[in-house]
Formats: sequence, C-alpha cells, structure tokens
Amino acid sequence: MKLENTKAQMRKGVLEYCIMLVLENKPLYVSDIIQSLEKSKMIVVEGTLYPMLNRLKNEGYLGYRWEESLQGPPRKYYELTETGKNFLNELANVWNELVDAVFHINKRK
Repeated sequence: MKLENTKAQMRKGVLEYCIMLVLENKPLYVSDIIQSLEKSKMIVVEGTLYPMLNRLKNEGYLGYRWEESLQGPPRKYYELTETGKNFLNELANVWNELVDAVFHINKRK
C-alpha cells in the first residue's frame, strides 16, 4: 500500500511538467492531453487534469481558445503562453538537475 501511495505522489509531482511538455508544440484539447500522457504511461483522469490546467492558466502559463467542433459543442484548446514557455525552460533545467542528482545517488548496479 505504501508503494502505490508513493508512486502516486511522485507522478503527481511531475504531472505539471509533463502537461506543459505535451503542450509545448501545439494547442491541445483535454482528451488529446490525456491521450498523450497515457502514451507515456502517465495515467491521469479529467478530475485531476482540469484543476491543474486552471491553476496553470491562472498563473499565466497557459491560455486557451475555443474552436468549433463538427461533432458537438465548441472545444477548448489549451496552449502555452510566452510566460509558460519560459517557465517550461526553467522546469526543464530543474528536472535535469534532479534526474542527475538522483542518478548519482542511485549508483546501484
């Protein structure tokens, strides 16, 4: 039970970074974001994703635009703002430092 809880906390800790990475190259609809994350085995549900998207939007890292859909109501597409792109670059540096530190600590063979 402890392992599953720890795994969930670790994934939650990097989810913000992963969402921003997924949005780095093009605007995406929520189901596309989820699909991209799932392809990398980063499982997330809408109930977790929407609050995080709203927080990132409120912090100025994401914007969105509405796009008409041929199959129902308009869709909200999220995209990185310039501030978000700068923040993503900073997160990438922090992530690389963290991975490097863990790699050096974990020299098990």
